[in-house]
Amino acid sequence: MTESAATRPPETAAAQREMIRLEGVSKRYPGQDAPAVDDLTLSVLDGEIVVLLGPSGCGKTTTLRLINRLIEPTAGRILLGGEDVTRADPDELRRRIGYVIQQVGLFPHMTIAANVGLIPRTLGWDKKRVRARVDELLDMVGLDPGTYRGRYPKELSGGQQQRVGVARALAADPPAMLMDEPFGAIDPITRERLQDAFLEIQARIGKTIVLVTHDLTEALKLGDRIAMFGEGAKLVQYDTPAAILAEPADAFVAEFVGSGAAMRRLRLVEVGSIELGPAGTPAAGTPAATVRADQSLYEALDAMLRAGAETATVLDGDGRPAGAVSWSAIVRQTPDPGQ
Repeated sequence: MTESAATRPPETAAAQREMIRLEGVSKRYPGQDAPAVDDLTLSVLDGEIVVLLGPSGCGKTTTLRLINRLIEPTAGRILLGGEDVTRADPDELRRRIGYVIQQVGLFPHMTIAANVGLIPRTLGWDKKRVRARVDELLDMVGLDPGTYRGRYPKELSGGQQQRVGVARALAADPPAMLMDEPFGAIDPITRERLQDAFLEIQARIGKTIVLVTHDLTEALKLGDRIAMFGEGAKLVQYDTPAAILAEPADAFVAEFVGSGAAMRRLRLVEVGSIELGPAGTPAAGTPAATVRADQSLYEALDAMLRAGAETATVLDGDGRPAGAVSWSAIVRQTPDPGQ
């Protein structure tokens, strides 16, 4: 799929520069008729999270590895910050791109500090600078440096190891990060906490991130845009999570999104973004529910169900009533799947 109106960045992001760009990139393995990646053109803007999503074998992980040239492309160009890195030194390129994998890949014989500081030491940073960076990053990912610096990977839980993996990927302050199923091997509760922590970190540092997942819910939660891969290693839709849920490009995307699209969409819409009714005081004996304006419609619906109420008072950033949202208003935000 060549870049078109469906794959170009939205107009609102026009001022952002491209950090990563793939132009006509393909990968064919000897002896295989079908390409692993087929004529892919894709741009990732500075500071956004792009999620590569699709079924097993669709080319998403291959695409990720092509970006930092763990796999060499058969055809096409790869640009990082406007520079063609297709023929650059692969080792030099990888030092400029952080990489996080599902299995974490920490060196078991090295302390947590040594693991995190590996790339800065390779780049020739002095010991004082490396130690300061290690402590800064451990603190950023929620691990107390004094407690965890001298520990070994086997002494950490899976979720803690994954946090160290993120810290290590950020150690040399790379302009871009690649993440291959980074939360896939963790239990659901820990995974959700790590996703929340990851989004909090991203809000502070604003890295350009390309993330692979097979989990639609994770893609909707983390992605600024989603690149949906289909059969034949083709890019079939590249758009915002809300647009993919509301307007799937074809039958394949619609089937992948599934019948739960309407409820998933409610997780993406903030209460404060829809027209609110007047805030009132519930009559005596009437169940009351409250929700913040920056919470999702899904959370508002949950609050109403828990309270047994038909409306919820919406609070602004200062905790003052800004209006009310009703059950019927939320229902109007879930389009008929037959339309």
